[in-house]
Amino acid sequence: MSGPPPRERRSAPPLYDQLQRSLRRSIEDGTLAAGDPLPGEHRLCEIHAVSRTVVRQALGMLEHEGVIVRIKGKGTYVAPGRSSELPASRLRGLREEMAAQGGEVTGDVLRHETVPAPSQVAGQLGLAPQEDATVLERLRHVDGEPWSLSATWLPPRLGRLLDGADLAIASLYQVLEEHGVRAVSGERAVEAALTDEREGRLLHLGPQRPVLRMTSTTADERGRPIEHVVALHRGDRSRFVVPVFRGAETGHLVHGDG
Repeated sequence: MSGPPPRERRSAPPLYDQLQRSLRRSIEDGTLAAGDPLPGEHRLCEIHAVSRTVVRQALGMLEHEGVIVRIKGKGTYVAPGRSSELPASRLRGLREEMAAQGGEVTGDVLRHETVPAPSQVAGQLGLAPQEDATVLERLRHVDGEPWSLSATWLPPRLGRLLDGADLAIASLYQVLEEHGVRAVSGERAVEAALTDEREGRLLHLGPQRPVLRMTSTTADERGRPIEHVVALHRGDRSRFVVPVFRGAETGHLVHGDG
């Protein structure tokens, strides 16, 4: 009678996986801190006795997960930690959220003008096709680092309220509230997206890099649309948190067609 079949020998993890785990441990235990440079590829080959292909695979995995960032012509660095956890269900502006968490928000106004609204924006704001709307595009920084790129569209009756406000530092919601306009309801959607060349340059990511795109439309107490926003958030700096409750319908899944 033959004995039990021999156990299959467990193979060791691939070298690139072993290397990325080793580098990750150095980051998690504080040996390498946020912003610290990693040794160059040749040096990593020497330290860990592996090929350059293995090093590149390991670094690629860590970069994909947002653990490190590679800057062309400069080197590879430990990525900063995520700036915050933003409640996606709370109607507060970025400045209010960051102030509550001790972060400092600054911004650059890239565009502020009144133009015919694109059809999708007009529909969200309850405007007629090609009716004028105010668009405000801002690049926001948290603690000095690029964090989000947003385009906010407002109906003309509200766009005029922004005249004279320092929109580089002012909270849009606070400016509107000073004129008696208050956001009380809305809908937000968060999805994965890729940067184009301009977006990648402004966010210091590069083109075809993953970001979180949040689309939001808010309304006042009478149900009238206040704003429609499309914002790109750096996925390595931000995280959205949505409270859920058993038995409550807090959202729905939308299947896109591309």
